[in-house]
Amino acid sequence: MKKQRIALLGSTGSIGVQTLDIVRENSSRFEITTLTAHKNWQQLATQAVEFMPDSVVIADERYYAELSDALVSYPIKVYAGEEAVAQVAADDNVDIVVNALVGYAGLAPTVAAIKRSKKIALANKETLVVAGEVVMKLAEQYRSPILPIDSEHSAIFQCLVGELSPLRRLIITCSGGSVRDLPIEALKDVTPEQALRHPQWTMGAKITIDSSTLVNKGFEVIEAAWLFGLNADQISVIQHPQSIVHSMVEFEDGSIKAQLGTPDMHTPISYALLFPERAVRGEHFSFAENPTLTFAEVDRVKYPALDIAYDCLRRGGTAACTMNGANEVAVAAFLNHQCGYLDIVGAIKYALEKAQFVKNPTLEDYAAADAESRRLAREYLKLTE
Repeated sequence: MKKQRIALLGSTGSIGVQTLDIVRENSSRFEITTLTAHKNWQQLATQAVEFMPDSVVIADERYYAELSDALVSYPIKVYAGEEAVAQVAADDNVDIVVNALVGYAGLAPTVAAIKRSKKIALANKETLVVAGEVVMKLAEQYRSPILPIDSEHSAIFQCLVGELSPLRRLIITCSGGSVRDLPIEALKDVTPEQALRHPQWTMGAKITIDSSTLVNKGFEVIEAAWLFGLNADQISVIQHPQSIVHSMVEFEDGSIKAQLGTPDMHTPISYALLFPERAVRGEHFSFAENPTLTFAEVDRVKYPALDIAYDCLRRGGTAACTMNGANEVAVAAFLNHQCGYLDIVGAIKYALEKAQFVKNPTLEDYAAADAESRRLAREYLKLTE
């Protein structure tokens, strides 16, 4: 069997590191041809020495010299810059692109890979949040399969495999994140350190903050709409603190299928890479050790970002792109102690109120909307360039 050649974008992040675990476990099936990172050149170099890809890319050009020096003794091409990330994703020696990048930066490489008809294993939800309509049309045009890595979307995908009848609705589960046990009046005092302590999942800093505000869950609703061809009214969110049921699908006959498992991203990653097969792994879920699974409605007053995302989905156009750009700026500011926790949603609201709206955008319109949203968020937060 010919090995599948993988370009792993964002190899030093949580999803990237776990993807490399799957590659190690299935070394007869996969090989790494490209690794990319934003600025963690030391870890990228270590990974490159182990997996010996054809090329590596450091997106932040300031670290090119260090990375190049670290790999000077190896037959590995070293590139730098965001354009190079998109170029390696579209290279002829790549079969699968695992997009584990964070934020808007993931869009261009996805589009580049789609236009070369690559298989996309997508963890970068912003690709579809920002430009879902354009991306899904391109994927159809170029016959580029998009398989989700997000645990919720992987769960839905697994529930739908083999089904011929239409579904009634998707039920996306939500842990509630790190502030779920805090009263609403305490949110104004939440620190980055508090917000980064997720009770179930070990993830990168940005997605952990997004999980606490439920921006992440709102983005998952938008992503699900594009992945599965649904409207906002066909997707519901329910709070499930144990994070065992990853999501559910309800069919027209009232039947509900759920996908369950421990909070571990290795499962959805391996499913996306090996589909339609499943990996052989040592995981064994114990119902005895998880005797109680609880569900509750989401407090929409405490978590206003969820309804904002639903509104962006219904509006379409550049609305979700504006929400994403403002959120990226605000989360970075919060993590740097430059604004308060509630300012994250405040910046999103401000940007959506002030930004221009394009109903039928091109990729160029999305780029303009992203830039404008970031400017407006910085304006709201009174940040200097």
